Amino acid sequence: MIKSIDKRNSFKETPFDYSVIKDNKMMIYWHRKHIKIITGKEFVKVKSKIELAVNQDEIQLILAKFTRNFKRGNEK
Repeated sequence: MIKSIDKRNSFKETPFDYSVIKDNKMMIYWHRKHIKIITGKEFVKVKSKIELAVNQDEIQLILAKFTRNFKRGNEK
């Protein structure tokens, strides 16, 4: 049996998205809302992990980890 990355099935909707912009910056979005800009060493690390990702679930997990805990209240 294959161990699931997403036990709550929250990545089926693909809530996270990203875009690479000039000057080696990456913008991360959550449900089409801009939440974080990644630059420098962190950008290189995230980009290399995304390039090695096998499927969309892994990309979602990588983006979720790099956004850390951006939600602080009872946002939905």
